[in-house]
Amino acid sequence: MKSAESQGILCLRFLVRVKTCSEVVVRRISFGGGNVIQRRREQQTLWHQGLAKDIEDLWEPWMKEADRLLEDAALLESVYNAQGKRREHSRTLGRLQTPAEVALRLLILKHVRNWGYDTLEREVRANLVYRAFTRIGDGKVPDAKTLARIGQVIGPEVIRDLHERMVALAREHGVVQGRKLRVDTTVVETNIHYPTDSNLLGDGARVLTRTMKRIEKQAGGLKKKIRDRMRTVKKRVVAIALAARQVGPEREERHRRHYADLLTVTRRILNQAKGVLGEVERLPRPRRRQLRPLTERLVTMADRVRQVVKQTRARIFEGITRFPGKVVSVFEPHTEIIRKGKLSKPTEFGNLVEVQEAENQIITNYRVFAERPSDQELLVPAVEEHQRLFGRVPRVVAADAGFYSHANEKKVQEMGVSWVSVPNRSTHSEERRKLQKRRWFRAAQKWRM
Repeated sequence: MKSAESQGILCLRFLVRVKTCSEVVVRRISFGGGNVIQRRREQQTLWHQGLAKDIEDLWEPWMKEADRLLEDAALLESVYNAQGKRREHSRTLGRLQTPAEVALRLLILKHVRNWGYDTLEREVRANLVYRAFTRIGDGKVPDAKTLARIGQVIGPEVIRDLHERMVALAREHGVVQGRKLRVDTTVVETNIHYPTDSNLLGDGARVLTRTMKRIEKQAGGLKKKIRDRMRTVKKRVVAIALAARQVGPEREERHRRHYADLLTVTRRILNQAKGVLGEVERLPRPRRRQLRPLTERLVTMADRVRQVVKQTRARIFEGITRFPGKVVSVFEPHTEIIRKGKLSKPTEFGNLVEVQEAENQIITNYRVFAERPSDQELLVPAVEEHQRLFGRVPRVVAADAGFYSHANEKKVQEMGVSWVSVPNRSTHSEERRKLQKRRWFRAAQKWRM
């Protein structure tokens, strides 16, 4: 098999790596107006054959293979169906949406180049090869805001369909036969700043105040004017940060005093939010319906801020650090605190993802966990999933020491796996040490890395 073909398959791995985090939390936004959708872009009249041939030799090898693979109708169908669900009449009314094949190719290019949406727009506009690869031709390149919306439309269900089709294509082209299985876990970090109790309280107070002001504006005024306490909140947050840097016997007392002041202000904001919700409930039904998105946002954020208040009080005044239901971000509440023993990054904030790979680094399956499981619990289910996908167990299974247990190794061998390369770092058995030094064991570990 040509190396370029392998690269073309590998570039489609963006379907997993770009969107695993979005499977953890998918934000759906509403768009004004309907948009008629297309599977493919119509032929551009000004994109003549002479110009296309002139830049043909400038295509990178992975682009040529990806271009061929992306002709697959099943890949486009998943994106096309997702675009059709944006609005009730998206298939028949409104402006033309970005065609499904263009949307998919743009997202692949974004991932391969590791660009943001602004950079993607600028580079595609300025480069004839990118225009040809994405099938835009001499047409208008979608702006960065539109590209971001396209990325949000392709949610976890679509990514799952695209990934399954990608694996099927890899099997059809002989890129993967399912003879090997590598299992590993990683952390997909959420886009949050480093969580401190003072910053969490400051974020929550800011969002609550902003939402209440919007409700007041849309309602045409409330009986009780919204009081903005953000200046006081900011002063307390800064004071806490400064107190944390100081040394001396009074440091702890000063720190606790500033936190007590911040908690008091935050509780007053929460009480004000409760009063605003009470006023909205007394408004006429049409007005309540109009304000429902804002009130729902206010209720959700108020619940999160109350949780932050509880965990802050427990940590600062009671010394309890393992608080149940701990929130490390009021914007991404699903975020977990994960410690995987890395020296460079001992603590990560996000969600655990299990990744299964076969030959040629093709990801055959992935799972995102809302709560982190033990790695030992994942080995046997990974082999079972591999057997479901390929109709047979792999000959070789490789994983790191976190997946090892005697029961796991025995179970996988009983399933028919010939070589199980999962090291036991704490073994005192000389026989086990000799096994882990054998050539096949070390070769499997080398392939795993």
